[in-house]
Amino acid sequence: MKNVTDSFVFLGHWPSAGSFGFNTDILATNLINLSVVLGVLIFFGKGVLSDLLDNRKQRILNTIRNSEELRAKAIEQLEKARARLKKVEMEADQFRVNGYSEIEREKMNLINSTYKTLEQLENYKNETINFEQEKAINQVRQRVFQQALQGALGTLNSCLNNELHLRTINANLGMFGAMNEITD
Repeated sequence: MKNVTDSFVFLGHWPSAGSFGFNTDILATNLINLSVVLGVLIFFGKGVLSDLLDNRKQRILNTIRNSEELRAKAIEQLEKARARLKKVEMEADQFRVNGYSEIEREKMNLINSTYKTLEQLENYKNETINFEQEKAINQVRQRVFQQALQGALGTLNSCLNNELHLRTINANLGMFGAMNEITD
């Protein structure tokens, strides 16, 4: 350890300029060599290091500029996409509103059409019932008339002679023909 401390003590003391020789002190020699190497590196490597740092700085600045341009483009595309989304949402809302109103309109048309059809069917039913009632009434009238006519003919046949009988038949046939014309 004494050798190490001695070398530090003798750093401040340089041998005189007139002598030349080998310095066996390793620490002093290494410091001198290191300072010479560093001095040479700084003197000759200063330009190279400066160029390397300038190139690195330019690459970093170019990367930042490119990133800013890409960011600006991405923001622009995002705004366009938001505008398209808003437009599509408005169109979807419009289609939804139109669809609902169209459904309501079709529903009302269907209800009205069904109501009209039911009304027509009710009218046809009533007409059919009235027709069948009149038909049944006419059939009953004809049967009653035929039975009354047969009954009257039977009574007349038993009470009348042939001449009176023929006149009564002719009169009844005339009335019968007139009634048929009225009912038809």
